Amino acid sequence: MTQPDIASLPRVTYTNLGDDFSSVHAHIDAILHDTEQRLLGRPHAHLIAGKPVAEGPGKLVRSPIHDGLVLGDFPDASPDLVARAVAAAREASAAWRTRPFQSRIEILRSGARALASRKYEIAIACLIEVGKSRFEAIGEVEESIDLIEYYCAEMERHNGFAMPRPAAVGNETSTLTLRPYGVFAVVAPFNFPVALTLGMTSAALIAGNTVVLKPGEASGLTASLLVSCLTEAGLPDGVLNLIFGGRLTGQALAAADVDGIAVTGSHAAGMDIHRAVASGRYTRPVLAEMGGKNPAFVTASANLDDAALGVMRSAFGLQGQKCSALSKCYVARDIAKPFLDRLTALTAAIAIGDPRSVAIFMGPIINEAAAGRFADAVTNARRDGTLIAGGNRLSGDIFDHGAYLAPTIVADLPADHGLNRTELFVPLLSILLFEKLDSAIDDANRDEYGLTAGIYTANSAELTRFLDRVEAGVLYANRASGATTGAWPGIQSFCGWKGSGLTGKGGLGPWYLPQFMREQSHTIFARAARS
Repeated sequence: MTQPDIASLPRVTYTNLGDDFSSVHAHIDAILHDTEQRLLGRPHAHLIAGKPVAEGPGKLVRSPIHDGLVLGDFPDASPDLVARAVAAAREASAAWRTRPFQSRIEILRSGARALASRKYEIAIACLIEVGKSRFEAIGEVEESIDLIEYYCAEMERHNGFAMPRPAAVGNETSTLTLRPYGVFAVVAPFNFPVALTLGMTSAALIAGNTVVLKPGEASGLTASLLVSCLTEAGLPDGVLNLIFGGRLTGQALAAADVDGIAVTGSHAAGMDIHRAVASGRYTRPVLAEMGGKNPAFVTASANLDDAALGVMRSAFGLQGQKCSALSKCYVARDIAKPFLDRLTALTAAIAIGDPRSVAIFMGPIINEAAAGRFADAVTNARRDGTLIAGGNRLSGDIFDHGAYLAPTIVADLPADHGLNRTELFVPLLSILLFEKLDSAIDDANRDEYGLTAGIYTANSAELTRFLDRVEAGVLYANRASGATTGAWPGIQSFCGWKGSGLTGKGGLGPWYLPQFMREQSHTIFARAARS
C-alpha cells in the first residue's frame, strides 16, 4: 500500500482537534506495527563525542501501556561517564561558540526538517513511551519543530544578539553582544519527552553552547531519535552528548563542571539544583521550570459548555501528568450544579485504554509510584471531602498490564487541604465553591506555585480582575480546548512565577533564548596608523 506524503497530512496542534484527521489516523494505522517492530526492544548506548558508548549497567525500560512492551535496554551513566560527556562538550565548545550564528541555525533547521520527515515515527515512540493519546503525541512533535524554527528566527531577528552602541569619543566603536556560556546540562522530564527536551536543547545549541543531555529515565527512546535527527543534520562531534540514567546520574550531571543547567521537573528537584549551584565558587544560570498547582475559575456568567469541556481537557489530558494540568477549579456557587452536571457527564464519557487506539483520550499513568500517589490522594479525598467521580484503578484486559486510573473529581475539601496545595501529577481535580471571585483568586494566589491559570466569564470586569491579580505566568480565558493548557511556540510563552520557575522568563517566548547567553561589551579604539 502506497503511503501518503506526510507533508500533505493535516497539521495537529493542541487547539485544532475539531478538524478532520481521518487521513492522519489512517497513516498511523498503516505504519504502527512496523514502527513498533523497528524501534522497540533494542539496546541503546550513550553518545559521547559523536561515538556510541555502551557502558554502565543496563536497565530494561517497559512501556506504561503494557508491561510486555519493552521500550529498550538503556545503560546507567556513572559519575565518571558523566564527567567524560562534559569533557567532550567542553572540547567541542570553542569551535561551536565561535561558529557564525547563521551556520548554527542552518544545522538546527536541517534538524527540524529531519524531525518533520520522521514526525510520525517519533510520535509513535512518544505515545508508547509515555502513554499519550495520538493527538497529544503528534502535537508534541509539531510543537518541537516549531520550537526550533522559532528560536532560529529569534536569533536571526536580533542579528545574533549584537547591538551597536553610540561611541563615547571619536575613532571609537562600541557594541553590546550576548555570548554563550559554554557547556549546558539539560535535564529533561518524562511527560513531554520531545517538546521539553528539544526546547531546552535547541535553545542552548542555537545560542552557541554545547550540551550534555539527560532525558527522563522512562524516555530514552525518544531522546535517542531526537539526537539522531540533530546529529545527522550536521552537528559536529561533542556538540550534543546524550547520557542515560536515573536520579543519581542527574545529580552527577548537575554537580559536574558545566556552565549552566536547564531543567524541567518538580519544585523540590529544581530548588535542590539551584541551591547546589549557588553554593559553588560563582553562580551559574539555572533555568528551571518546576511544576504548578494550576487553578481555573468558572463564574456565574460563564458559558458552561465551554467551561466544562476546557476543565475536563486540562484536568485529565495526559492523565493529569502536565505541569500545566488543571488541579483545582473554583466554581461560583450559583452555577455549581449545572456546571458539575456537564463536567461529570463529560468525564464519564472519557475513553480510557490503550492510547494506540484512535478513540482513546486517557492512557495509563507513567508508573506504579504515580499510581500509589493517586491511591493515597483518593484515600484522603474520601476521608476529608466528597468524591464526585472516579477514585478507582481500572482492571481487566489491558488494564491489568499497566496503571490505568479513572479520572477523579472531589469536592468539599478544605481550602488548605494538602490535595489543594500540593502538585499531584495524577488525574484528580478538586472543586472549590466561591461567593466572590476576588476571594477565590486570593486563595489560589496563596499557593507556592504560579504557572498557569484560566477563567470562564462573560463579564469584562471579572476578566480584567483575573488578568490583573492572578499570580501565574500563563493565563487563558474562555478556552474550550483547555482551561490551563495548550501553549504554543511564538504565541504563548510558558513562564513560571513563584515556585514554578526561577528566572521570570519562559520558554516558547521571545525572552527565553537570551538566557542561554551572557552580556559582553566591546569597545574598540581605532588608532591612526603611523605615517
